[in-house]
Amino acid sequence: MSSSAVRRTILEQARRAHVGHIGSALSIADLAWALCSRVLAGAGVEDPDRDRFVLSKGHAALAWYAAMNAAGGLPDDLLDTYCGDGSLAGVHPQHAMPGIDFTTGSLGHGLPIGAGAALAARLQSSSRRTFVLMSDAECNEGSVWEAMSFAAHHNLSSLTALIDVNGQQALGYTRDVLDTAPLAERWRGFGWDVHEVDGHNVEAITTTIGGLDMDRGRPHVLVAQTTFGKGVSFMENQIKWHYSPMSDSEFATAMAEVAAAP
Repeated sequence: MSSSAVRRTILEQARRAHVGHIGSALSIADLAWALCSRVLAGAGVEDPDRDRFVLSKGHAALAWYAAMNAAGGLPDDLLDTYCGDGSLAGVHPQHAMPGIDFTTGSLGHGLPIGAGAALAARLQSSSRRTFVLMSDAECNEGSVWEAMSFAAHHNLSSLTALIDVNGQQALGYTRDVLDTAPLAERWRGFGWDVHEVDGHNVEAITTTIGGLDMDRGRPHVLVAQTTFGKGVSFMENQIKWHYSPMSDSEFATAMAEVAAAP
């Protein structure tokens, strides 16, 4: 399996359910696959010392469902209920669903939740780690900066944030809505251990996380440069695909492009 399989599932399920948030999900497909298949320890089990994951960018939950499915942690029959009546597999993740630790969707709250989870692990003398996948647009939220200060002050070294820097959000390009560049320097200024990576290079993501010291020192952040709608040419960097569902012809074109990718 690979992140190409994750992209195919994103497209298939988005078309079947006739929903949007496709570009946002494609943007994090490689980050989700790296975490789900290579990084998280104990994902989807009840072990209290399992790693914790927070999808702060909750509207891209389809990418996480697809990654869990590709890694064998989410059965096909549950995935096929995505966005169905009464399904736990909603547009935003719900903690009642297997493999989901925290319900999210209100942007800007994932990092505070993650900081709390990391502090709880310390108080419980647990070796578990906490990972938060968030968007660059979330850095418009004041709650993010408060959580950054809190985590650095308490040296929450078991906490790692991954920022999907695709440069856009629901109503425009991030630089025009509220520019937070240069993100790496801002996070470094708040006392975090900062690493800039290609958000579509699974090996680089995995290697970078593997080299982090999560036993002592500062919290960590991967500033991951990504392309919104990655893998589907007519979706890449196009605001429309934050919300719009696909037509049959658009779905066919998108699937052909993803199938042809290496």
